Amino acid sequence: MDVIGEGRADPVVVERAAGVGGELVLRRAGADYEIISNGTFLMDTRNGESERLLVRAAVDTALNGDGAGDGGGGPVRVLIGGLGVGFSLAEALSLPGVGHVTVVEREPAVARWHAGPLRPWSRGGLDDPRVDLVRADLLDVLHRPADGAPGMFDAVCLDIDNGPHWTVTPGNARLYGPDGLDLLAGRLTPRGVLAVWSAGAAPGFQDLLASRFARVRALPVPVPRGEPDVVYLADRPHPAAPHEPGRDASTDRARGSGRPVR
Repeated sequence: MDVIGEGRADPVVVERAAGVGGELVLRRAGADYEIISNGTFLMDTRNGESERLLVRAAVDTALNGDGAGDGGGGPVRVLIGGLGVGFSLAEALSLPGVGHVTVVEREPAVARWHAGPLRPWSRGGLDDPRVDLVRADLLDVLHRPADGAPGMFDAVCLDIDNGPHWTVTPGNARLYGPDGLDLLAGRLTPRGVLAVWSAGAAPGFQDLLASRFARVRALPVPVPRGEPDVVYLADRPHPAAPHEPGRDASTDRARGSGRPVR
């Protein structure tokens, strides 16, 4: 992700849409596009290195890591939370070990834009027969029975917020607390990996992951301006343990950096 700076073309509004979470705006700035939510910058098409790493590192760990399943096990099933501008989906489909991708995106306008202006960045991935698009809130999907659709996954990749402590909507904070981690871990196969994107380090989150997973890594990715993006990887989940209900990551730490919300 990049930050809007000086010397770039003034953005032009391509479309305004009423979204599930409020107004969504697609803007064009020179050769690139930006998505704005309720007046707040979310993401653009200028970089995407960390969004690609989010998927690539998770898939590589599932295939080759020394987790409980010791890698192997055939083609990887990937869940991507958040379609965005399509970097993560395109990366997943480019990896030879990936057999199926489920994309969960709650905003119909975002999915529609990938049939038009954003198609080059997702490389037409929504038309790939290996891809299922689920138009729903990720938390709602995770609460569905695991033995039904969309099933279990070898890699669960989250990129719906600016990080565990800086969410697009307040309700998303539940994903990054103990309850949310239980839901996410419950969707992983024995070789499964959870990957979480963050615009900068999320204090305390790595420790929280370590309380739920046996192996946790944080991969920093330098960006043109500001602190590095961070991809958190976690695998080999511990058995779920009782914990204080209703607590989430946002309870422990206040919002962090001045980076724009995704």
